[in-house]
Amino acid sequence: MDLTLQSLSLLAGDGQVLAAYPVSTALNGPGEQDGSGCTPRGSHYIRAGIGAGLTPGTVFRARRPTGEIYSPELAREYPDRDWILSRILWLCGCEWGKNRGPGVDTFRRFIYIHGTPDSEPMGVPLSHGCVRMRNADVIDLFDRVRPGTAVFIR
Repeated sequence: MDLTLQSLSLLAGDGQVLAAYPVSTALNGPGEQDGSGCTPRGSHYIRAGIGAGLTPGTVFRARRPTGEIYSPELAREYPDRDWILSRILWLCGCEWGKNRGPGVDTFRRFIYIHGTPDSEPMGVPLSHGCVRMRNADVIDLFDRVRPGTAVFIR
């Protein structure tokens, strides 16, 4: 994943690009510190995938579906929500002291790759640290990866 380009590429084992997706990462830029609101860099892996088979636009709170499906009406009712939709790929850092361990732990910071309302811009850093994707894109990615898949953020 390239923070400068706001792009996520899915690579085959030989490095061939299988898919590329626009993303939106942290408004606060790159960084690993707890509470920073930044997107962590370095080597990670997918620790968990949440939402398999759920309806596109499913709303999550605390990694659990709320029973709601995102709509403009729901957005007007809850204008301050940071929407986590459709699927969640929960990341875990691999580099002790950089993105894993006390004060910098990607997993404990609840950093995800997740869906966001399709009205939100991609290619522009706007998140609170997570990697936001279009719903169709995050579902496509989710269906192509598994827990343990390597994720490198630069």
